[in-house]
Amino acid sequence: MSATDRNLTAAHAEVKAEIARTDNKTALLLAFVGAVLAGTWTVARDLPLNPAAYVAGGLGLALLVGAAGLLLRSVRPNLSGRHGFPLWATLTAEEINAAVGGDLAADIAGLSRLAVRKFTCLRRAVDLTLTGGALLILAALLTLGGAA
Repeated sequence: MSATDRNLTAAHAEVKAEIARTDNKTALLLAFVGAVLAGTWTVARDLPLNPAAYVAGGLGLALLVGAAGLLLRSVRPNLSGRHGFPLWATLTAEEINAAVGGDLAADIAGLSRLAVRKFTCLRRAVDLTLTGGALLILAALLTLGGAA
């Protein structure tokens, strides 16, 4: 195996590992966002909220729901892809042999684009989660300040 082949094989494995890392991070963040949404609903439904707290809390919840949507989009399978098993499902055994033995660089490029899309969704979801959480904290402070 040449140095180029080893480098391509290593790059292919790295891209696949990055996709797996993204899926793990997304699952953890989705669980966190779900817990925050459930906890906020449980706490807020029993509190007398002033209008400012309603607005801040509502915006915070909307951002968290948006983050959850991005996270779900990130883990949604792309079955129309032209790399990996979605491609192989459309090929005959002979075509699979040719594809697997073919251009690994093209597969790396396609999987890398997939990984970038997943990381972009994850990054945006983190930003929305941070902003939504800050708004929920603001709503709590407005509620506590109004009760004093």
